[in-house]
Amino acid sequence: MTLPSRPGLHFASLGSGSKGNATLVSDGETLLLVDCGFGMREAERRLAQLGVHPRQLTAILVTHEHSDHVTGVGALARRHHLPVYLSAGSWLSGKLGVLPRHELLVPQARFAIGGLEIDPITVPHDAREPIQFCFAAQGHRLGVLTDLGHPTAHVVDTFRGCDALFLECNHDPRMLAEGPYPPHLKRRVAGRWGHLANAQAAELLRSLGLDRLQRIVCSHLSEQNNHPERVMEALVPLLDGDESRLMVSAQDRGTGWQCVA
Repeated sequence: MTLPSRPGLHFASLGSGSKGNATLVSDGETLLLVDCGFGMREAERRLAQLGVHPRQLTAILVTHEHSDHVTGVGALARRHHLPVYLSAGSWLSGKLGVLPRHELLVPQARFAIGGLEIDPITVPHDAREPIQFCFAAQGHRLGVLTDLGHPTAHVVDTFRGCDALFLECNHDPRMLAEGPYPPHLKRRVAGRWGHLANAQAAELLRSLGLDRLQRIVCSHLSEQNNHPERVMEALVPLLDGDESRLMVSAQDRGTGWQCVA
């Protein structure tokens, strides 16, 4: 699989879940990696499967400092001399080590890298200064929304109008309640600063509107507390039974390159 070079808003997942998350976004020229929760060697292996060498990356963007999002960020940036964009809170967490170059982001302040315009958006999650991102290029918008305790009005307002969306579908409440997690972790996952349940993801999609969405990538599924079939049961009814716009980014494999154009 090769790196797309034609115009359009391209995206792919290296994998998504509690053991590691990473997403590629490109306009055909600028190539960004959002988070890298995999060790450097594993990240390089997964990038190669998508036709990408780390030296082709323009920059790494960080959503927050949890290990499933930053495990490989520092090592990858140092080895390949990549700039890292992140919030002040994520930087001050000290989880990334020495970086060759870092740029501090101000939530809600749009910026650009190459031909990509980027909105860093504040979200409710139990990290120091968590953000998620909307990307715009050539008249199209992609949202990356993978760690969210609950849908806020601010999130709905800023993610409305996307052509494609990475959407957290973390857990099924019954599976979480009956599953192996200890009580304190169950409370954290299900809490307002934890992760979205399938029904919450469906409600958020309903609020965002579905007419413009060409592709919905269901992300950050818990291997213990969710199943792709449960996700589909929650989301497909919103699409009048049409599953063609839905895909799942699993932990052991992500997605191939997708495009809205």
